[in-house]
Amino acid sequence: MNQTRLAQSAPAIRARQGSLRDYVVLCKPASVALLVFVGVASFLVGGRGQADLWPLAVVILAGGAGSAGANAASCWFDRDLDAAMTRTRGRPLPAGRIHPPERALQLGLALMALALALSATLGPAAVALMLLGELDYLLVYSVLLKRRSRWNIFWGSLSGGVPAMFGWLAATGSVGWAPLLMAALVVLWIPSHIWTLAMYYADDYRRVAVPMLPAVDLTKAARCLACTALLALLISLALAPVAGLGRSYVVVAAAAGLMLAGGNLALALRPSRRAARLLFKLSGPYLVVVFTAMAVDAMG
Repeated sequence: MNQTRLAQSAPAIRARQGSLRDYVVLCKPASVALLVFVGVASFLVGGRGQADLWPLAVVILAGGAGSAGANAASCWFDRDLDAAMTRTRGRPLPAGRIHPPERALQLGLALMALALALSATLGPAAVALMLLGELDYLLVYSVLLKRRSRWNIFWGSLSGGVPAMFGWLAATGSVGWAPLLMAALVVLWIPSHIWTLAMYYADDYRRVAVPMLPAVDLTKAARCLACTALLALLISLALAPVAGLGRSYVVVAAAAGLMLAGGNLALALRPSRRAARLLFKLSGPYLVVVFTAMAVDAMG
């Protein structure tokens, strides 16, 4: 009888501990893949297509572990918000598929520590950059500002620019104007992607009292997005002479940047939830397109 009860309860216990898929979802693999891709593209541009295997492996492994760890730890801290929001209540922690919730925090901290250990093989500057990215996202954005400041995403987006500098550092041993401009491009893109989603789910953010600017002042947020998109266009074009990129990159960057800027300007003129959702979908591929153009140009 006892063995039967144990056998029946085993699936429930495994469900509470979480499946492998739940832990992968917890780490937000789409955002991890994008940041790793940015780091690899920057590495290839910095090395002009010549890739040493170990530094490239560190960019991939450390970048992936650091991003995934910060995401997992952030999900642990924000689990009460996620449970109250329509968009996020099905995530592993608020849905109760990972229990106790501290498992998420433990996983996150372990991955962040692994990222720092891998970064140490490239020197102290790499460790400093990795630590900056982890702490900006987890401590500055999630813990300190997300629930307090309407400008939270601007400070939190700094962590998104770190992979570009990290990849360049891994390839060249230094950080100059080119990777700083690449990082700025990512930082300026993030509000276009995150705020448009926040516009669509503004009621969710109001319900949990998270002062995302689109939930507080839609018109001002739309105008800010138009400005950041125009700046992103200018920076993407300025990268060509600074990073030694050619005409093919310029054509792609100009086309993608004009599309993003045009969409944001249209949103600023007529802000609406429907337009915000459309722009969210359009903004998604922007970084992939521009950084792919950089890498292809550098290797050509």
